[in-house]
Amino acid sequence: MSTATNQSPRSRSVVKAVYANEVSEGVGAKVRRSIGSPELRNLSPFLMLDHFRATPGAGFPDHPHRGQTTVTYMIDGMSKHEDFLGNEGLLEPGDVQWMTAGKGIMHSEIPYFDPDPAKAVTPVGMQLWIDLPKEQKFIEPSYQEKKAKDIDVITPSDGVEITIISGESHGIKGFVRPVGGCWYFNIRLTKSGAKVFQPIPEGWTTFIYIVSGKIQIGDDPTIYDKFNTLVLSSQDGQNGVHLQRPESPTDDEEEETRFILVAGQPLDQPVVQYGPFVVNTNRQAMEAIRDFQSGKNGFENAVGWESKIGKEFRAH
Repeated sequence: MSTATNQSPRSRSVVKAVYANEVSEGVGAKVRRSIGSPELRNLSPFLMLDHFRATPGAGFPDHPHRGQTTVTYMIDGMSKHEDFLGNEGLLEPGDVQWMTAGKGIMHSEIPYFDPDPAKAVTPVGMQLWIDLPKEQKFIEPSYQEKKAKDIDVITPSDGVEITIISGESHGIKGFVRPVGGCWYFNIRLTKSGAKVFQPIPEGWTTFIYIVSGKIQIGDDPTIYDKFNTLVLSSQDGQNGVHLQRPESPTDDEEEETRFILVAGQPLDQPVVQYGPFVVNTNRQAMEAIRDFQSGKNGFENAVGWESKIGKEFRAH
């Protein structure tokens, strides 16, 4: 869908702000979870959003998925990935991994630290879970990975930088062509007062997660701080969102404003989630558990499979 429109820009507004509290996840890892927490559920098509931070000895070893897409975007540090289809990769700052689980996949995600302690950087990133339309729940799994240097970055106005992972911004389309439809941008407002209008298809569910700094939305003077997820309105005629870094007389001392802006077409379907399995009925949830345990219907490769990076992780 194109962002082209003959309408004058009409901005969405914030209808809900949720602070992402830090919780434990995986093995020894810490995540700030907003979508998928008790405070923010049923934001179709989005299921979960984690802002993760992993110290040495923490990780997400071998585990399965069914029925959703996971998007991992590295902000800092590095993380290794390996799955039972033979995909392997090292994600570095700005790199993206877009994995559609479909009928079933098993993988491992392990933070990587430079062997030289002086160069070791704590891995920090975002992981988003996106629901799949019910007719595509059981498609073959697929995997896309892109290095930061190969992802389009534009500067539509002074002090504004937009990394286009998926979707369209100011005439440039992102590399990902996701099942189900989802737009994903990383946006930096590098100067006090920097502002931009980002078009978004009408009716789509849209949210912003603030990684650092502060932001104002639309014509509302409210200033929102980092670690907040902002759910935006979706009224008829609202064809985008006006984004601005607050004016500050002490700009040099202010933390840079950085956030992700994500939009997707809501799905009119029930969501039944059992851990990493996301389906539409309780029966399908039970079938997912049995299929994984018995190695059937998409989980044949899971039988006896152990990732190399998971094995190394457990050895330590």
